[in-house]
Amino acid sequence: MGSSKAELPFGPETMLERVVRLLGEVVAPIVVVAAPDQSLPLFPKSVIVAHDEQEFRGPLEGLRAGLKALPDAIDAVYATSCDVPLLVPAFVRRMIDLLGDHEIAVPESDGFPHPLAAVYRCGVLPHVESLLAADRLRPVFLFEGVKTRHVAWDELKDVDPGLLTLRNLNTHEEYLEALAKAGIAAGGPPRS
Repeated sequence: MGSSKAELPFGPETMLERVVRLLGEVVAPIVVVAAPDQSLPLFPKSVIVAHDEQEFRGPLEGLRAGLKALPDAIDAVYATSCDVPLLVPAFVRRMIDLLGDHEIAVPESDGFPHPLAAVYRCGVLPHVESLLAADRLRPVFLFEGVKTRHVAWDELKDVDPGLLTLRNLNTHEEYLEALAKAGIAAGGPPRS
């Protein structure tokens, strides 16, 4: 889209700030994972900032950094990306509830899993590290290796009928559509 999605204005905040705020309605602590040299806005002290150990290694690398940054008392995490400004907090709650005795709960839409809208037990960290060491970077390898619950749309439609939480923004048009869906005029500056 020509600039960092995390820094795109979304009303009085950046897209990343909005996602962090919405997640804060459901989970704590929040870990923001960034590339080693990525600049981030100032977050409250309760937000933990972690960095990828290696760049360009996809969601598993971010998951590793996030899991390693969490306090030991945390059992499971909800993983998302910065480009889902229409995230529905009730969706996150439902995914956490559906984890049950599984290691992972991952939603599926149109036959595809969404690893960045999933819940992971912290105990998957050794599996993540093993996959990264073997250059097996696709999250599906993790789903195949641990007890994973594949969550169907039917289990989520009452809390997020349009599956807005799964709509990540990859084009300028999608960004403008998301702003309109949120009732925000395009072009407003981000909050400083």
